Amino acid sequence: MTTFLLNNTVELPAIGLGVFQTPPEETRAAVEAALATGYRHIDTAAAYGNEREVGEAVRTSGIPRDEVFLETKIWISDYGYEETLHGFDKSAAKLGVDQIDLLILHQPLPSDFAKTIEAYRALETLLEAGKVRAIGVSNFMVEHLTELLEKATVVPAVNQIEVHPYFQQKPVQQFGTEHGILTQAWSPIGGITFYRDGRQGSTLQDPVIGGIADTHGRTPAQVMVRWHLQQGRSAIPKSTKAHRIAENVDVFDFDLSRDEMAAIDALDTGQRGGPEPSDITLETFGRPIPEA
Repeated sequence: MTTFLLNNTVELPAIGLGVFQTPPEETRAAVEAALATGYRHIDTAAAYGNEREVGEAVRTSGIPRDEVFLETKIWISDYGYEETLHGFDKSAAKLGVDQIDLLILHQPLPSDFAKTIEAYRALETLLEAGKVRAIGVSNFMVEHLTELLEKATVVPAVNQIEVHPYFQQKPVQQFGTEHGILTQAWSPIGGITFYRDGRQGSTLQDPVIGGIADTHGRTPAQVMVRWHLQQGRSAIPKSTKAHRIAENVDVFDFDLSRDEMAAIDALDTGQRGGPEPSDITLETFGRPIPEA
């Protein structure tokens, strides 16, 4: 498995299994399949409600804990300094670990960015205490990153954002590159383009991507994961099907040409599939995260 070196020298496996919207009863089997296939990076979140099952799968896999990179996220309902410290306690207990490899803030909270800053300050405390190995953010736009960097003492190692051929967020990626923040793609194969309202059409059925896949004897999903890796992004494709999980990581023995990469780049529509970060408020998206 190829790795990326984060800005604090921690190594992050380039491809991870995402478990967003994976029901708890299916999560354990999906993680077990991923680990058996060779994944060593699992991405979950407090708001997903399946951290406990992720931890159970890791413990029963027979793989040493220090060989599996666990990433999770603090939800906005647990923002604030003390609240975020407790959010770590809840996630660590559910995962069944003493240390989390990468802990990130799930969303900016533009309506109360001071609370977001306090939450990040808690991540810095956890990092200094050795309770997490790296810290970062998710769904932060340039304006959020700019304000955060003015107040933070630790530059985020990762910004996890929606990136796929139809929505690439190049200004956010560029800002990250300039400041040593690794972009991590959620919905990297464009799942959000076909499991939401489908207005954009499906990336898996895109003729450009399909043509490139045919050229290499690969699937459209594999082409998209390869596209991410060649552009220096971490990717966390999601699936609950063992054969798809194996397919998504089988991307290290072919390369896309410069023209093929450019053709995929040209598919950007600028249309976001997930919620606008500016729409995230406690009133509309807040919900309590259960205790461990």
